[in-house]
Amino acid sequence: MLKLNSTLLVLGICCLYACTPRTSENAPHTHGADTHTHDSAKETFSIEGLVDEIKTVPDSIIEYLHSQHHSHKVLERRTVPPGYESKELKNWSEYVAKVEDLPAINPGPGEYVHVMEGYKHGYQNLVIGITETFPGGAPPMHTHKGEESHVLLEGTVLYALGDTLFTIEAPYIVNIPPMVPHAFKNVGEKTANLVVIFPTNVWEYDVLDYFPFKDEK
Repeated sequence: MLKLNSTLLVLGICCLYACTPRTSENAPHTHGADTHTHDSAKETFSIEGLVDEIKTVPDSIIEYLHSQHHSHKVLERRTVPPGYESKELKNWSEYVAKVEDLPAINPGPGEYVHVMEGYKHGYQNLVIGITETFPGGAPPMHTHKGEESHVLLEGTVLYALGDTLFTIEAPYIVNIPPMVPHAFKNVGEKTANLVVIFPTNVWEYDVLDYFPFKDEK
């Protein structure tokens, strides 16, 4: 397994992300058949557009690829439903993707992601996700074939990156190399809107058989 030492470079953020939060009341509400509350957490963006991820069983090629990078077993590959064709970008409005209009997925407990897949929005090589990670929320341990960048402007997050655990407070940018097992957990008191960026055109990740935060408070 890849080991990351204390020289892991975490870069301070160098850009401004202007956003006016839209919070919902802390009352029971519904996402499909699921009616629930988020205790002290509040949604920044609507997650009413929740969709089911497409989950496929890994074949021998995927299993072999993973065996070259780490010792965990790959359980499944997850993607987002195709949905619609790419925009033609003829009008200014087609250049804009509003977060609340994007499909949202639920990778793990207390973790929702609004997904902007490049091929659906006129990009050639870009995917962006914006999370609603509630306090204590976390996705499963997973990998991506390509590199990934995490950007957070406010909040505190516990990371598992390779076999290293570390906690970092925003603002920050974290570099996640290709095929490195990773996960994160919101250990702050407010919802974390983590921005994840991929130089690819399709949202895809492989879930592993290990969860690193079982003993973490």
